[in-house]
Amino acid sequence: MTAATTDKNKTAAAALPDPDERPEADVVIYDGHCAFCRASVERLRWWDCRNRLAYLSLHDPRVAQRYPDLSHERLMREMVVVDRQGRYHGGAAGFRYLTRRLRRLWWLAPLMHIPFSLPLWQGMYRQIAKRRYGIAGKVECADGTCHLHERN
Repeated sequence: MTAATTDKNKTAAAALPDPDERPEADVVIYDGHCAFCRASVERLRWWDCRNRLAYLSLHDPRVAQRYPDLSHERLMREMVVVDRQGRYHGGAAGFRYLTRRLRRLWWLAPLMHIPFSLPLWQGMYRQIAKRRYGIAGKVECADGTCHLHERN
């Protein structure tokens, strides 16, 4: 990763609302090394017209400090939303939770909440998550670990 790319990523991540800025917000933990994931949280930010979310990259040391029971492996497999009560909503269940939380996503709530449909959404989510580095078109990990996850 070049210095310019690193600076661009830091600037983009810095522009996202931080949990310290929004202590009452739900926290979205995402893969900040993944271009696809960063683009997804930028869309979430737009959908969050009432400022109900804050964001942390799973690579931020505060994640391990604040949420020690969330494993790095889980966070590499799925985005996790930590709600205001401290409950975890991972992968498709996290997105499903957000459809009821964010006004601009309410139109998706009936579809996401069809009885017994969560296993289908989770399966689709897992397939996309496995391929997220390839979907983004390029790998941006400085240490090359993205290639390991790209093959999983």
